[in-house]
Parts: sequence; structure tokens; C-alpha cells
Amino acid sequence: MAPRKRSGRGISFIFCCFRSSDHPEITYRLRNDSSFALQTMEPALPMPPVEELDVMFTELVDELDLTDKHREAMFALPAEKKWQIYCSKKKDQEENKGATSWPEFYIDQLNSMAARKSLIALEKEDEEERNKTIESLKTALRTKPMRFVTRFIDLDGLSCILNFLKSMDYETAESRIHTSLIGCIKALMNNSLGRAHVLAHSESINVIAQSLSTENIKTKVAVLEIMGAVCLVPGGHKKVLEAMLHYQKYASERTRFQTLINDLDKSTGRYRDEVSLKTAIMSFINAVLSQGAGVESLDFRLHLRYEFLMLGIQPVIDKLREHENSTLDRHLDFFEMLRNEDELEFAKRFELVHIDTKSATQMFELTRKRLTHTEAYPHFMSILHHCLQMPYKRSGNTVQYWLLLDRIVQQIVIQSDKGQDPDATPLENFNIKNVVRMLVNENEVKQWKEQAEKMRKEHTELQQKLEKKERECDAKAQEKEEMMQTLNKMKEKLEKESSEHKQVKQQVADLTAQLHEMSRRAICAAGPGGPPLPPGAPGGPLPSPAPGSLLPPPPPPPPPGGCPPPPPPPPPPPGGPPPPPGPPPLDGVMPPPGAPLGLALKKKSIPQPTNALKSFNWSKLPENKLAGTVWTDIDDAKVFKILDLEDLERTFSAYQRQQKEDVIDDTLSSRHKVKELSVIDGRRAQNCNILLSRLKLSNEEIKRAILTMDEQEDLPKDMLEQLLKFVPEKGDIDLLEEHKHELDRMAKADRFLFEMSRINHYQQRLQSLYFKKKFAERVAEVKPKVEAIRAGSKAVLQSSSLQQLLEVVLAFGNYMNKGQRGNAFGFKISSLNKIADTKSSIDKNITLLHYLITIVEKKYPKVLRLHEELRDIPQAAKVNMTELEKEINTLRSGLRAVETELDFQKSQVQQTGDKFVSVVSQFITLASFSFSDVEDLLMEAKELFSKAVKHFGEDTDKMQPDEFFGIFDQFLQAVTEAKQENENMRRRKEEEERRARMEAQLKEQRERERKARKAKESGEEGGEFDDLVSALRSGEVFDKDLSKLKRNRKRITNQLADSGRERPVTKLNF
Repeated sequence: MAPRKRSGRGISFIFCCFRSSDHPEITYRLRNDSSFALQTMEPALPMPPVEELDVMFTELVDELDLTDKHREAMFALPAEKKWQIYCSKKKDQEENKGATSWPEFYIDQLNSMAARKSLIALEKEDEEERNKTIESLKTALRTKPMRFVTRFIDLDGLSCILNFLKSMDYETAESRIHTSLIGCIKALMNNSLGRAHVLAHSESINVIAQSLSTENIKTKVAVLEIMGAVCLVPGGHKKVLEAMLHYQKYASERTRFQTLINDLDKSTGRYRDEVSLKTAIMSFINAVLSQGAGVESLDFRLHLRYEFLMLGIQPVIDKLREHENSTLDRHLDFFEMLRNEDELEFAKRFELVHIDTKSATQMFELTRKRLTHTEAYPHFMSILHHCLQMPYKRSGNTVQYWLLLDRIVQQIVIQSDKGQDPDATPLENFNIKNVVRMLVNENEVKQWKEQAEKMRKEHTELQQKLEKKERECDAKAQEKEEMMQTLNKMKEKLEKESSEHKQVKQQVADLTAQLHEMSRRAICAAGPGGPPLPPGAPGGPLPSPAPGSLLPPPPPPPPPGGCPPPPPPPPPPPGGPPPPPGPPPLDGVMPPPGAPLGLALKKKSIPQPTNALKSFNWSKLPENKLAGTVWTDIDDAKVFKILDLEDLERTFSAYQRQQKEDVIDDTLSSRHKVKELSVIDGRRAQNCNILLSRLKLSNEEIKRAILTMDEQEDLPKDMLEQLLKFVPEKGDIDLLEEHKHELDRMAKADRFLFEMSRINHYQQRLQSLYFKKKFAERVAEVKPKVEAIRAGSKAVLQSSSLQQLLEVVLAFGNYMNKGQRGNAFGFKISSLNKIADTKSSIDKNITLLHYLITIVEKKYPKVLRLHEELRDIPQAAKVNMTELEKEINTLRSGLRAVETELDFQKSQVQQTGDKFVSVVSQFITLASFSFSDVEDLLMEAKELFSKAVKHFGEDTDKMQPDEFFGIFDQFLQAVTEAKQENENMRRRKEEEERRARMEAQLKEQRERERKARKAKESGEEGGEFDDLVSALRSGEVFDKDLSKLKRNRKRITNQLADSGRERPVTKLNF
């Protein structure tokens, strides 16, 4: 016996409980006839305890597969109502415990019916019985508990239904059995689990689409409703399009939607007044056009709609208006309005109001106009040309060529940038993006690369110029800031010194007055002793010269021994001739200094080369050391007679010759043209050339920058450092001076060194300029280190948290240590980092430091500010005092060297454009004050550091800042790690406690897990597939879009009326 059919998935008897604020009795609706009364259901068994009832009721609700809203309403019922519902449901299950209540029964029946494919041999009663069984299955899938549906799916019941649909004959396909089977699939999809199973099946939608071939109108309506609803499900739209392609092949149709348009147009026989089928077809068409990729893509909607228009849907729609059915008119209005809106939006691309897609001339003209004067126009003409050459035979298969071209263009239009096809792919493995990438012209790529490279170079140059200007601005701003700071300090110092000067001047005046008073008293006291000595007498005062008289200076004191010095020789008379020279030496050669008077060396007769040669860097032996050596017996004049001097000159010529053949006639040979003269070392010249190429300045510009102390910031600091490596040496200068008359022939590096050697004190100027540019940077590097020592020393001296912590540690140590190690009044600060070495006897992972932090957090919370109070310690721990003093001494010596060069330049005659004195004088003034400020800070930092070291009882001679502050820094890091480990242990403990609580509440946790497993799919409002089909059938699913399109109707109508379009707007029924 088939189970009793109920509406609302078996819970209509439950939802009556939610219709009022009170809780009425649970009743059954026996019949649809209103004459029957509602019978009250009273539970026959006593109600169990509340906890047990909740567990039983939860199982019941899970079986019903309700939505979240209905679940909450069910659980909100009183306990008595829950018990009534539970008893009534169990009673119903007891009544249906027969064989038909299990999925196995229905699956066996389906397999048996599929095996008997024909209805011809069956009697009418047998056909009714088969239909009744399938209807019973449909009802069971709607009303049975969740475990029934799950069991049916596990036994692959869906495949049994699909196999039955595929294997049925014509009579079965036209019978009510076909409609009932489609109803079973619809009932299965009404469940969230069943719907997911149907959509995941590889051929379920294709088999459902095959049922469109039947002439049974109810079956067609059911199929169209299912497929239309699937379009609204995420991922279902493309499955429906693929299913229609499958149906095209199955029914051997020309296009995939041809059957739908034919059914829509039929108006004879059973189709004459069958509005339900026409409504279902229009709802399906609207779902196909507006869902899936059509939600966002205008091109995709135009693509699909053009397929329907080519099948002649527009005249059919105009004819359907005659039915005057409100639901059908609603779907027709939506189709018309969406079409008008899309066509208007598409026409805007061409600045038109309407495009007649039936006119090949207009479409060609629009395309030609759009591509004219573009790079695509030649390709467009090529397409037209080759279309003319396309083979054409009336009886041949040439239509397939046009089909291929049509599909390629379709895929170009609708395929996304990622290569995804929203429609069923006309061409398999045809990715437009990859094909276009392969067809890119290499010349275009090359041009773009060249243009990109050119723009990159321009960008680099502009960036370099910008950076240069920024450096200049930064340098000027920094110089101005330093100058203002220095001026303020100078002002303060001047005021201080003025005050001191006044005090000293007053003291000098007082002392002078006292001295005069004492002198007067001494003269008065010496009066009775005798007359004063006359002026000029021995021991007396010297006579003062009369004003304006010129006295000769006193003669020099006589030399020891009493002999006066000999008088100087008389000067030569003015204008007299100079004294005659002495007799010339023998052979015309002067003897070298220190040589014996009787020995004179003859001047050697050395052949002279016609061109300059490379120099041989030897060390000459002085001529006064030749006596008694081997060199007195050597005569190199003999060698000159043997050597091939021309070959020697050709091999070691100072000129770099380059052979160049000038073919004038057969009698002329190759000629050698001298290019450059290079006398310095080759490797040194090469490196110098590299530097000059990077500097990108001429010799004159470099010279001007050095003389003006680089006012325009042309020489970066790194370039100055490299220039110092190429200062002309004395040997280079001597060689270059010998060839200064050949300046034009000198190589680039030689000429640079020669030009720089002409600058007075070039090396000292370069060093001064480099020191000037690096001074602010070096001070900026040194000052933070000094400040770090100063701030770190203040921090440890003033930290109350550190003092409190040391007090706690001292207490720990005295308590834990006994004997000589205990009873301490203090400890070395290095002991702080040994606290973590003491481990707990209970847990080896816990140390004394972990315990100390726990105690501090509980008893001394103020100590937790230790990191904040000692935040300067990490920087101070990085400072090495020896290195710091070395850097400051380097600054001091560099400043002295610049001052020395300044004094020298002041004594020299200034060249035109030489600004060394003015620029460096200003720099020295500012730098001296800046450096004195650093020295004062260092002195203060040393005093504070010494005080801090003594404060903790350490030796100031042995303790350095990096060691002293490093102890605190290491301790702070250990405290941070220990705090984190304590926090981790606390969290682990809390996690264990939480797990214990979770185990105690295992019953509630299982309930939450069941709820999570039964959660509905996201985005499914209500979760009922029947509701989705109902909204699609009535057109409510398009309400939002339809109201939007109605608002735009007036604007669209006016625009289309003004454009004089060929097809008038269809009159819409509202």
C-alpha cells in the first residue's frame, strides 16, 4: 500500500503551530475537502524528561531537513508540543513500516519496469499500478525522513530513474509514467542533498533534456521548469546550454532551440489553447537569456538572443499576445524590454539609437566605418577578399566552411580574457587568447621594445637629474640648518665670552690700579736713600726717545769670546757690471757635488730618437757614488752601435699607432697614422678612463668644480673617493711635463692627469672637498652613538624598575644560597644572565627566570615597565668605545688638515674662480662648532657612563659600554622570551581546561556538528526547489529586472521613435 500523500514535505501538520502566538493542539488535515473537521492528536505515552525529549526531538527535526528559520521555530515550541509532534510522527512511521517504506523497494520496481520497456502487452490496470508506484516514490522523496533520501542516493536510485528514461519506448514516453519520473527527479531536487547529487551527475541534465522530444505537454512543462530553475542555480546555466546541444544531436535538429520555437508557434490541435506550455517555454527562454554570464555580459545576451531571433521568435511573440494571459504576457514583456534595453545599449557603441541586424548593408557599413583608418582595416579587407574566394557549391559541403568561420567569430566575442567559455564551446581546445598571443607581429614587439627602452633611458636621465637637484636641495637645507644651529651656539658662546671678558677686564683694571699704588709707595719709600740713577746708565732706565724720532736698532750682541764679527763685504756700486765668471772646468763639464776635484766626467754622446719613447722607470745612481764601482768600466756608447735603434723606437714609441690602409693605387703601401700619446701605466689609464666615463664631465668642468669647492654639486661623494685614487704622482707629473707641448695628442687619461696637475695643491684640495662633503655624514654617524651611551647610562641610573628587580633577585639569591655563597649585599650585574641556568626540579622546562617573572607580575607589577624604562639599552650595547674614539680622532685630524690647507691657500695668490678660501673658511667655522659639540657630548657621556658603572659596583677601567650595556640587553631579551614562554604555557593550560569542558559538554557539541552537516547551500533562500520553480513559472524571479526595465520604457520608446527604425517597438501589456 502506498504511503499517504502529504503536502509541504510532510510537515503541514507542524506549520499550523506557527500561525498564532498561542500554541494550539496538533491536528491532521484528513482531506482537501473543507467539510472534514480537524482531529486533535493526543499522545498516548507519558512525556519523558526534558533532556531526553530534546535529544529525541533533535533527531526528528534533523530527519525533516528543515530550513534554519523553521528549525528555530520548532525548537522554540513548549515541551508538550514537542512531545505531541514526536508521537504523531512516530505513529505515522509505524503505520508505514511496510516494504514500500524502504528505497530498495522502489529501486527494484524501477529496474523491473525498465526491463519491460513496452506498454503494449500491459493491461490498463498494470499501467495504473506502475504509475501509482512511481507516484508513491515521488511522494516518498518529498515526505520521508532525510535518511530515506540519503539511502536512495547511496543505492544509486538516480541512475535507475535516468536509465528508465533513456530506455522507455514511445508509448511509455507519451504516458503519465514519463511525467511521474520527471516528477521524481523534481522531488529529489527539492532536497538540498538530492539537488547537489543531480547537478553533480555527469548526464542527468542531458537525459532530462531528452524528454523534450515527447508530445506529452505535462512532461514538457515539468522538464522546462526543472531546466529553467537549474539556470538560476550557481553553475547550472552552462549545464543547461550543454544539455540543449546534446538534445540537438539527439533529436537531429538544425539548432539547439528549434524544438522550443516550434512548440511555441504551434496553434493547432492540443497546442491551440495550451498556455501553460507556452508560458513554461517563455520562462525558460528568459532564464537562459538573463542568467549565467548574461547577468553581466551584454555580448553574451546578444549572442544567445540572436540565436532565438534567427529562429523567428519575434513574430511568434507578437502572435502569443492574442492569448491575453497575464502570466504569459509578463514573460513576453520581460523578453521585449530586455531586448530593447540591450539593443539600445549596443547601438550606443556606434553612437546610434538602433541597429538593424537584419540588414547586411548597415552592419557592413558600421563595421567598415569603425575600422577605417585603423591598423585592423587591412585585415578586415583581407577577410572580405578571402570570403569572396571561399569555395561555393550548391550541392557540396561548403556550408561547413561558413559554419567554421561563424563559430570562430562567436568564440572570439564571448570567450573571456581568461580563456573561459560561458557557452558550450563551439570549437574544442580553441583558446582565443593563446592564438592572439602567437599572432602578435614581431616587428611591433620590436618597435614597442625600442620605444620602451628609449623611454626608460629618458626616465633614467630625468631621474638622475631629479636626484641631483634633490641632493643639492638637501645639501643646502642641511647646510642652512647647521649654520643656524652654529650661529645660535656662537651667539650663546659669544654672550658667555663677553660676560667673561668684562669680568677679566674689570679684574685687570683692579690689578693695574693696585700695581700703580704699590709703585708709588715704593718710590716714596726709596727717596731718602740717594738720587735716582741717570737715564742710560748701567742699571738705570733707558732714555725714552723723543716723539717722532727714528732710532737705529740696537746692534747685535757680540759673539762669545769677545771678538767682533768680520765686516760684511761692500756692496757693488749701483749699476756696475756683475763680477766675471771663474775659469771654466775641464772639458766643459762641472764636477758633480762631492766628487774629487781632480775627477771630471765627460758628457755622454747619446743618440736622440726622432719621436718620444716610453719611459723606463729606473733609479739613477748618483754620480758622486760612481767611484770604485763597476760603472766606471762600462761604456754604453759601444752598444748604441750594435742596437737597431729604429726597431727599438718603433717598438717602444710613446705614440699609439693605428694602421690604416689608404688604397690610392697599386704602388702605395699602408700608411701609419699616430692617434694618441700615452705615457702613464696602461692599467691605471684604463681605470681612469672608466672613472671619467662614469663621471660624465669634461676636464674643465671637473677643474671648475674643484676650484669652486663643488658649489653646483657636480661631484658625488663616491666619485670624489674614486678621484682620490687617481691623483697625479710625481713621476706622472714629470713625464707629462716633458710632453706638455703635445697636449693635443695626449690620451684622455693622460690629459686629465695633466690638467689636474696644473691645479695648485690638487690633492689637498680634493681631500678637503671630500672631507667637507663627508663631514656631516660622519658627524651624523658618530652623534647617535654618543647619544646612545648617554641615554643608556641615564636609563640604568634612573630606572626604579631595575632597582626593584635587583632587590628581588638579591633576595632570591640569598634565600637559595647558603654558606659563603649566601648572605650577600650585592652581586655583579653579569649574574643576571645566569638566572635562567637554574632549572626547576618539578619541570625542567621552567627556570628561575620564568618563576621570577611570574612573581614580579603578581607582586611587583611596576617592574613590568622595565623594557620601557630601558628602551635605550639595545642601541647603547652596540657602541664600541674604542671604535668611537677612533672615529672622533679621524674627524679631528681631518679638520686640522683642512685648517692647515686653508692657511696655506690664504698665503697664496688667488686664481680667478678659486673659492677655496671663502667656502672652506665658512665650513671650518661651522664644522669646528659642530665638532666641539660632539666632543662635549662625548665628555658628558663618558662621565655618565663612569657614574653608571660605579653605581653598580663595577670596575670603570675594565668595563666598556658594549660589555656593560650588553649584559642588560641580553637580560631584557631573555625576559621577553621567558614572558612569551610563560604566556604559551598559560595558553596550553587554558586549552587543556577548555578541552576538558568540551568533553563534559560532548552532547551539545555533537548537536552543533549535526547542524553544521545539515547546513543549507549558500545563496538558496528557503532551500526549496519547488519555490524556485514556482517563482520561475509565475515570473516573480524577473520582478526586479522587469520593474527596472519598465522605468526605462518611456525613454527607450522615445529614442526608438525618433530614430525611424524599421521594426517598431512591440506594444507591451502592463
